[in-house]
Amino acid sequence: MTSAEAATTAAFQITVQPSGRAFSATTGQTILGAAIQNGVGLPYGCKDGACGSCKCKKISGTVRHGEHQPKALSADEEAAGLVLTCCAEPLSDVVLESRQVTDESAYPIKKMPVRVSTLEKKSPDVMQVRLQLPAADTFRYHAGQYIEFILRDGARRAYSMANAPHTQTEAPGVELHIRHMPGGKFTDHVFGAMKEKEILRVEGPFGSFFLREDSGKPIVLVASGTGFAPIKALIEHLQFKGITRPTALYWGGRRPEDLYMNDWVLARAAELPWLRYIPVISNALPEDGWSGRTGFVHQAVLDDFADLSGHQVYACGAPIVVDSARAAYSAQRGLPPEEFFADSFTSEADKHGG
Repeated sequence: MTSAEAATTAAFQITVQPSGRAFSATTGQTILGAAIQNGVGLPYGCKDGACGSCKCKKISGTVRHGEHQPKALSADEEAAGLVLTCCAEPLSDVVLESRQVTDESAYPIKKMPVRVSTLEKKSPDVMQVRLQLPAADTFRYHAGQYIEFILRDGARRAYSMANAPHTQTEAPGVELHIRHMPGGKFTDHVFGAMKEKEILRVEGPFGSFFLREDSGKPIVLVASGTGFAPIKALIEHLQFKGITRPTALYWGGRRPEDLYMNDWVLARAAELPWLRYIPVISNALPEDGWSGRTGFVHQAVLDDFADLSGHQVYACGAPIVVDSARAAYSAQRGLPPEEFFADSFTSEADKHGG
């Protein structure tokens, strides 16, 4: 092997502090990709350099960043030693400081065929899609995680599972809530030509958005639009596990029809004493007859909580909602940054800055 060949196959050691976990990443491999491959849990969301969920501090070493959005990692942050593990390739051994997601979180990532079992419109632009999994496959995931569709051209589309894992024992399958993005290659198909029994390919589970069960802190759930999908799975999981931590769900939409499973949430809130539900509408029209809370959903939490220092927050939905909540809750309400868990729903336009 020539020295040039050796250089192209170099392996660097990545060490994560304070956990001390270490793994190898080869040339051309992202730090996050290597961590997932080695079963080391690091926080992440989109895997595309758009959401910033994987951002962490580099203690030592050199990395090269691939394409990413400035809002996920600014030039100043990069100069200060912050990295996005999803698009950072190591050029040397690297030591990172990052919250360690438990080893138990690293469920096997599988590629598998799925069959569309049902399609049901929940609102004019939200489709509930149920996918049947192979009967012989045991698909393990955490409530809050997501899967990716692998399209014929290799493109991928990510959607959160809206049903908790325990539902797999009755019928192996997952529930997704897909919003129509007009002109979107995949969602145009979902709302157009897609039929029951269609076969698709998926891979998963992905994501570090799931309930931290080692805490007894009260929970605030913040959802915008179809960001409700993983939140629904979390509520089902809490109920199934008998976890009764006081939980407040704030679900925001532009119009009342955007709260496409409002009746489902009302029914859960009626039967679960620990669950409080606050729907919030930002652009109600007179004909909607809306008499509930109005404004931005992240602001409703600020209005209701003078102090979040003893809480955990799980936020999911549009990037502007997640980012606004993350900044305001820590700066204005004392929420420890490590107690804010998020899944930012980045579209293809978000990923490419469009």
